[in-house]
Amino acid sequence: MALPRNPLFWAVSLGHFTIDMFNGSGSVLMAFLAGHILQLSNTQIGLAISLYQLLSAVSQPLFGWMADRNGGRWIGAGGVAWTVGMLVLALLTAAATGSYVLMLIPFVLAALGSGALHPVGAMHAADVDKTRAASNTAIFFMMGQMGLALGPALTGLLLDSAATHNNVLFMEALGPAFNGRLIEHGAVEPFLLLALMAIPGVLFMALALPNKHVHAQGQLAEQKTATQVTRQVPRTALPLLVLIVTLRSFINPGIVAFIPVLFQSRGWSAAEYGFITSIYWFASGIAGIGAGYLADRYGSRNIIAVSMILAGPPLFLLATVDSSAALIFAVAAGAFGGGSHSLIVVMAQRLLPGRKGLASGATLGFIFGAGALGTLIIGGLSDQIGLEASFQIVAVTAVGAGLLAFLLPADRYLRPQAPPPPIPADADPAPTPVGAD
Repeated sequence: MALPRNPLFWAVSLGHFTIDMFNGSGSVLMAFLAGHILQLSNTQIGLAISLYQLLSAVSQPLFGWMADRNGGRWIGAGGVAWTVGMLVLALLTAAATGSYVLMLIPFVLAALGSGALHPVGAMHAADVDKTRAASNTAIFFMMGQMGLALGPALTGLLLDSAATHNNVLFMEALGPAFNGRLIEHGAVEPFLLLALMAIPGVLFMALALPNKHVHAQGQLAEQKTATQVTRQVPRTALPLLVLIVTLRSFINPGIVAFIPVLFQSRGWSAAEYGFITSIYWFASGIAGIGAGYLADRYGSRNIIAVSMILAGPPLFLLATVDSSAALIFAVAAGAFGGGSHSLIVVMAQRLLPGRKGLASGATLGFIFGAGALGTLIIGGLSDQIGLEASFQIVAVTAVGAGLLAFLLPADRYLRPQAPPPPIPADADPAPTPVGAD
């Protein structure tokens, strides 16, 4: 598969990589704050991440509508800068005040930048080459998944470099009964180094994205050449997709927020639980490209269904192991649970025809909003029954979502149907073959 050459595509893709690198670091930041700066319950961690995801979700349709009107140059570039700045402010506030509430305000507001970037990027990724809209969209989402994969690992390594490891150092002498009981300390300043990595993406987007005048000309030309297409889609298709996305949100992104918390509670260092979170996202991103290729051959519905069913067993087993085998289960759960992301977005856009910016914002907004709800539910549930049992319930939910996906419409109902060529008035009708019905 040839890579796109359009600078605009790579600008929004780099922006997507950057914003999701910081989105992915959120769960590691919360786990680090809980272990070294603040005393946080799983419910508080789930609330912070849920509010972040929810604000990102509900703001995306608005930013998508704005991008349809002006091209989104400063919405996209400014969104990345805003998210990075607010996350840095949240960490510094937590370290300076020790207050969960004061930290929560900038942490949640950082989500507005994510809500701004995603509809702008999805719109331009599909528009730069309409003959490659599906493959370009898959690459665009893969770049985001790569950011989600790299962010937790880098964040964990940087924060771990300035943190104490008393429980690891003294557990052998004091015995396992004291594991997790010794006070740990850490510093948030190393995260500032990660913030500097956002500068290239911000500048590239500011230079490459079209201004309002150029974007308006492109929209006018597209409207003049656009044609109406009909789609014979069952009325139940959209509500069914909404239900599947809601159930899927528990495994991606809902449960991912608690992978660092699960392994931090087992004595893993920030670098270690950051790494396992990263490979979950990394596997999800790589699998997205493969899922797109398979969907072209076997249909989106079948790939979505099978991948969700296969995600259940490794996620179930991930909650039961505390060894290197956890890495294998994290890769499998990430690949099968997240590989269908771009397929769901494309299917939803075809079920909701309209402006690309608004359609992308509404679709992605619902996915992230459902994920926020899933994170909140998992956080509260885990405080009652434990993280291990919560992971296993989510695994069963993933299998159920996969079975429901077999009821989605086949691709032939979702692709635009070209009208048949007109028959000349003086043309003779084609002869009927002998034996034809």
